[in-house]
Amino acid sequence: MSTPKTPAPARFARGKRPRFYATAGMDDAVSMVIVLAQELSVLRDRVDAIERVAARRGIDLAQDIEQLVLDQAALDARELRRQQLFERLYHLVRKDAHELKQQDSKQRYDGVIDETAQA
Repeated sequence: MSTPKTPAPARFARGKRPRFYATAGMDDAVSMVIVLAQELSVLRDRVDAIERVAARRGIDLAQDIEQLVLDQAALDARELRRQQLFERLYHLVRKDAHELKQQDSKQRYDGVIDETAQA
């Protein structure tokens, strides 16, 4: 199994996203639900494939899974996948926070320039 890698820094597309709901945060919530639905769909397909392959080979996966003890490398790989899911899940929320931070910084900068010019 490969060593977990550190995620790359977040990149955000520039410009405003279209909004479909009037309620603040609703578009972000819907986006999160869609990401979770995608993850669930992929996971279900993989579980189905595993169950079918195991059944063809006469393997009782339920008992083996109950007895499974994971080593540290497996736990690290799971944690990396979990963090990658959270990165995708909270992408829009982080993008909004990043944009607000940039606007705030520009507003403060402009304010300092204005105050300095008046002094």
